[in-house]
Formats: sequence, structure tokens, C-alpha cells
Amino acid sequence: MLRQYELVERVKAYDPDADEAMLNRAYVYTVQKHGSQKRASGDPYFSHPVEVAGLMTDLKFDQETIITALLHDTVEDTLATIEDIEANFGPEVARLVDGVTKLSKIETMPENERAAENLRKFLLAMSEDIRVLLVKLADRLHNMRTLHFIKSPDKRRRIARETMEIYAPLAERVGMYEYMREMQALAFEQLEAEAYATLTGRLDQLRSKDHGQVDAIALSMKQALAAAGLKVQVWGREKQPYSIWKKMAERHVSFDQVTDIMAFRVITQSDADCYRALGVLHTTWQFIPGRFKDYISTPKTNGYRSLHTSLIYENSMRAEVQVRTADMHQLNEFGLAAHWAYKQGDRPDGQVGWLRDLIEIVDASHDAEELLEHTKLAIYQDRIFAFTPKGALFQLPKGATPVDFAFAVHTDLGAHTVGAKINGRHMPLRTPLNNGDVVEIIKGASAEPQLSWLGFVVTGKARAAIRRAGRAKERAEIAAIGRKLFDEIAERVPAKIGKKAIRSAADRLAFEEEEDLMHAIGAGKLADREVMEALVPGSTANLPDEPPAQGRAISIKGLTPGLAYSLASCCHPVPGDRIVGLRPKGDAVQVHTIDCRELANGIDADWVDLSWGERSQGAAGRLRVVLYNRPGTLAEMAGIYARNYANVLGLELTQRDDLFHTYEVDLEVQDLAHLTRIVSSLRASDAIAQAERI
Repeated sequence: MLRQYELVERVKAYDPDADEAMLNRAYVYTVQKHGSQKRASGDPYFSHPVEVAGLMTDLKFDQETIITALLHDTVEDTLATIEDIEANFGPEVARLVDGVTKLSKIETMPENERAAENLRKFLLAMSEDIRVLLVKLADRLHNMRTLHFIKSPDKRRRIARETMEIYAPLAERVGMYEYMREMQALAFEQLEAEAYATLTGRLDQLRSKDHGQVDAIALSMKQALAAAGLKVQVWGREKQPYSIWKKMAERHVSFDQVTDIMAFRVITQSDADCYRALGVLHTTWQFIPGRFKDYISTPKTNGYRSLHTSLIYENSMRAEVQVRTADMHQLNEFGLAAHWAYKQGDRPDGQVGWLRDLIEIVDASHDAEELLEHTKLAIYQDRIFAFTPKGALFQLPKGATPVDFAFAVHTDLGAHTVGAKINGRHMPLRTPLNNGDVVEIIKGASAEPQLSWLGFVVTGKARAAIRRAGRAKERAEIAAIGRKLFDEIAERVPAKIGKKAIRSAADRLAFEEEEDLMHAIGAGKLADREVMEALVPGSTANLPDEPPAQGRAISIKGLTPGLAYSLASCCHPVPGDRIVGLRPKGDAVQVHTIDCRELANGIDADWVDLSWGERSQGAAGRLRVVLYNRPGTLAEMAGIYARNYANVLGLELTQRDDLFHTYEVDLEVQDLAHLTRIVSSLRASDAIAQAERI
């Protein structure tokens, strides 16, 4: 374990201006906070964050990142808070520690609640600052190095599988191949112990037989390149057991059939020298067609740049060769972390999102596969990941609100939402969520979705549920009107109406529920006589004369006897309106009001001069009625229609907001004077803001 002065000296070696006092204070803080906590190895727990900080110094990170590494477990595993961190080490360190803490929270969740892909997306979306993700990767790498101290084989395999499925691919995506390879090797040893032992043994055998063959090949390459006037470094190595095992599985071949077990790196002084070196290698040894890749002119999306080729060496031995500059090598091994290496006088801006680097890199790419990979990565930037108070993770579109979150958890929770706490604070329901937020939904037993929520929710599930609830509420309101109308109809029946009679009436009219019957009455789908007859069969024969607006007796002057006609649905003419007829070829005459807007549309039809017959009565007029959004206004409107003997033929809620509800109502009225009286009655009511004929 690094001692306090050793860690500080490492940072001061590449950053002479680093705040030595703050580094010392962070070291002491983590030691004090973790206190007597122990790791599985028996070492003091604080040895772990110290070693993670040491990994960050290898990458020459700024002091804020080193301090973050030292403190990264304090909020999760001790009594320290983010507020404590900010008070002692400033807002930037607090932000970074908070980011790493949020990444760590998900690891404690049950495995069935976090699929590997979901976790990868969460980690990527959370890592708006590359340093957060890199501290997390270093944290995982050090944990893998000490994994063998954990006694439970199942726990070791779980952690190894998580590393192989999540953290190694993440390291690869940000170009940290050194971390990726070591994680894969350590995880492979736990997951495939037998295969690991077999491959390691075979590699040991090869090593004992080649008598320094790898070094000999590297030397001959360096000599050939030097003869061409190139100053290079060349070294070789055997591929890792996991890399060989993966190749065997992909190609379905045995160990003996894997020919390119050796890999060599050639480090040149410039980009141009890379291509010159490649030419020398290809003219000195035969290269294998189809195995050449130019990642210098077309870098990978994570910034990786190198020339790749495979050569056939002596005795038909194959060797993989990578040619790159020293700068490329640094970037290739440590990826985007290399962008953050400390440079005197050119300190990186810690607030810059790491996605910018990826975008700059991909701009130069023409490889469709790599662009697709970047696209997948970019998709995660349009998602946010939020937690329930118990730690369950939910993925939502960017801009999602607590209402979206509530419906994502459960439709019933969304329907009964009355408020929300975000990270422990009461916040408005329209507040956009951020990555890593902990959202607690406050329920109300009698609460119901509000149509006003449609103005800010973004998920389809939330919108559909809110609309569905709105339709259900509208249906209930129409049924309430229907029940009031039903009571008035029942009073005209010469019998006492009880529950059994209503049930029988519903059955006769083919309705499954009583509520369906009331909705049909409120929506104007049933005439009064139909309801009365269903309640007491034969009762309509003994009734006195009906109210004036029941039934129709329309005659129209100007029509040829027997000629079919219809009252236009665009203007709903009623007796008393000035009317005109339109007769399209081969169709019935359409009767319009003289001021109908449709007449101005140039309809291809013959015009017929019409007027109402002397005793015409009973037609459908349409009104637009705006009610105040408060209890009882619908009932008041229904009462006005009933008192004026107007039969409701249709009712539609066309607009709803916090203050007003707007309905379009089709009424069966006697004539224009009757309709006008109804409009006047509506306008005189305190329940109604506006009423007009359409």
C-alpha cells in the first residue's frame, strides 16, 4: 500500500503546483472515516481507496481526481456525507465523489433487478465527466486484483461475471485496453478455471521450447527497420489466455490451430514512419491478405489509432504486428484517460463532458460498424436512470418527470400520485429528472391523473394512462348526467322504480351494467320512450301528451314529392332557420342553413330553394358549452336541458384544462325559438362560462 508521502510525491512529480496540504488532508480523512473496517484480505479497508488513487497517479490525473479516488467509498461505507466532502474539499470533488457513489449504489441491488446491459447504459449515461467512470474502473480493477481473498466461490464468480460483462466492455469503449485486458484475465481465471489452467500450461510449454524466440523475432524486425533508416522500439509478447480462448471459441479451433499466438508492437517517431515501417515489414516478410487494418486514417470511435497486420515468419509461424507512434500507444492503452494527463500550463477543464471527445473522434471515421457502435453509445446520452428509495433502477427518456417515473414503476402508483421527493426534497411534479436521482412518489388514496399532466410527461405509458383515466372520468361524468335524466324519466313512469326494475331495463336494452345504461342516456343514445318502455313495458301507451320537443314532424317546402333529403350535419338546421338545399348528382338533397360555411366551398350540386313547412318541429341543434371546472356544473347543464324539455342526442368533451371544460352537445329541439331559449338559459347560469350555437 502506498504511504501518504509516497502518494503525494507521485502527484507532485507531474504536477508541482498540486495542493499538498489538501492531498494530505484527503489521505488522513479516508483513513479516519474507514477506521477499523477490514477487507476480505484482512488489510485495513482504507488500503483500497489508497491503491485506487495510486492507479489514478499512473494516469497523471489532476489532484481533484486523486482526492476523489481516496474518498470514493466514504459516502457509501462510512458516516461521511456529500455535504461534508464539499465543505472539506470543495464542490468539484464533491460532484465527482457523488458521481462515483451513484455508480456504486447499483452494485448492491439484487441481480434480477439489474441486467448487464441496463447497468452499462446507466454507467455510460452517468459518466458526464470521464473522471467519474475512470475512478470506478480503477476501483473495479483493484477489487479484481484482490478477488481471490473472498472465500465464497459463488460471490467470486458473480463479481467476475459482472466484470466480464460490464466493466471490461466499458474499459474497451473508452479505449482503456490495459484495464480491459487485466480485468478479462482475472475474471477468466474465476469463470473458466479449468480452461485458464490448461491454456496457461500450454503457454508455459511453448515458452520453455521457443528459447527466446519472441525476443529473436522482435530483434530481427528492429534490425530490418533500422536498415531502412527508421528509429523504432519493438517488443513482443504472447497473447493472454482469455484472448486465445475467445479466438478458439469464435473460430471453433483447437489450441494447436491458433497460429497467431505471438503479437508484436512497433513504436515509431511519426505517423509517416508508421506507414514506412509497414512497407518494410511487408516487403521483408509475407503478410496475410485480409488481415491489414488502418486505424490511423480511420480511428476507432474510442480514439484507438494503429496499423494492424499479420505476417508469416520463418517456419510458417504467424505473428500479429501493431505499428503506432508513442503518443498513439499512450492513448491506445489508456484511452480517453490520456486526454486528462496533467500538462503544465494546459490543465484540462474538469467540467467538459467526455462525450465531446468521442464526437470529435468519430467525425473522422468512415467505418459503418464503428459509427453504429458510437450511435449505440450516443443513444444512452438521451436516457436518464433514476432509483426508487429501495434502489430499483428505472430507465426513462431524457426530460422525464416524477409522473413518468411513477407510471414506469406501476400504473396504479402513477394514477394516485399527488407529489414527489427528489433526493429527499419536495419538488414540483413537472421537474425534469437527472441521472442517479432517487425519486419517492407521494400517493393520495383519492387522487386521480390530471389531464394537465399531458403538458409535461414524455413517456408513452404515462400519456396513455392519463388519457385513459380522462376518458374514464368523462364517461363517469356523462353517466352522472344520464342518472339525473333517468330520475326525471322514471318520475313519468306510472310505477315505483327500484333496483330490480333498473336491472331488468338494462337487460332489455342489452346493457351489461347499470352504469352502461346511464352513460347511454347521458350521451343521448336512448330516447325517453325507449327507457320508459324498458322500465315498465306498455307504460308509454297510457302517458299523456309528450313534452313539445319529443319526436319530429318536419315538412320542407320546395322539394319534389317523395324526394329524399337529409338535414346537414355541418350546420344542424332547425325549424325557423333560413334554409337552402343542395342536390349532388344521384344523391339526396342536403338541407343547410343559408349561412352555412360549407356553402362557400363550391360544392358540385344543384341549389334548391327551400323553406320549412307550417307545422315543422323537432330537429337536432348543436351547441358549444364551456363549463367552469368545479363540482356540479355538469348536473346544472343537464338540468337546464331537462327543464326546457330538450332531449340530449350526443355529448362530447372536446377540451379540458384546470379552469374550464368545453362540451359539444347535440339537442333535439322543437324549433329555432326553442333552441334560442335554451342558449339564453345556459348563458344565465353561474355554472356556465359560455354557450353558443355551432
